[in-house]
Amino acid sequence: MPKNILTRAYSRTLTKQHKIAIAGVAALGTAALAFTTVPGNDHTVTTGAPAASAQVASSTALKNVKGTVTDQLAGQTVKLDTYAAQKKAADAAAKQKATAEAAKKADRQRAVQAAANRSAQRVDMQPVAAKTYANNLDGWIRQSLDIMKSKGIPGSYHGLHKNIMRESSGNPMAINNWDVNAINGIPSKGLLQVIPPTFKAYHVAGTSWNIYDPVANITAAANYAADRYGTIDNVNSAY
Repeated sequence: MPKNILTRAYSRTLTKQHKIAIAGVAALGTAALAFTTVPGNDHTVTTGAPAASAQVASSTALKNVKGTVTDQLAGQTVKLDTYAAQKKAADAAAKQKATAEAAKKADRQRAVQAAANRSAQRVDMQPVAAKTYANNLDGWIRQSLDIMKSKGIPGSYHGLHKNIMRESSGNPMAINNWDVNAINGIPSKGLLQVIPPTFKAYHVAGTSWNIYDPVANITAAANYAADRYGTIDNVNSAY
């Protein structure tokens, strides 16, 4: 029993010593490592090849690290420059595309507006049906009055009608073969009994040159009466 007690005490003693020894070795190893990684100076290290080798190794390692970092920084700069150039090109392309799209949109809007304008113009410029007149005395007088109005020739429906009825009774083919004009070879003709020279002299542009044409005859006679009497309304007898 006592023998076992001594053995355990001895074991504990050895274990403590071992621990101390291990700690010492670790401390020495750390110191050696620190010594080899931290460059020394002329005042601290004076002799020994190991210290000089450590300094050279440390300097070389620092140079290698510095070179590696420099290379990495240079590579990153190139990458950043490349990215910036790519982004600039992409932005320019996007801007150009947006400008082209805006131009296309503007062209479409102008085309739509132009089509709308043409449509509006077509609506505003719908052809007006030509005015028609009855092929009788009333229609002839009314058509003559419209022509007289456009030419600035005075006269009224009543003034024309009363003179037509007195001169020809409304017969556009009437002809006077017994008065002095007939004797002279220029008989009066038509609704308002106009002689050929007078019809030719006072013919109104846009009407027929046929003296028997009702509208041409009325309009030429009204033009002559306006020149001589002021208006056909002032004629109440042979003129």
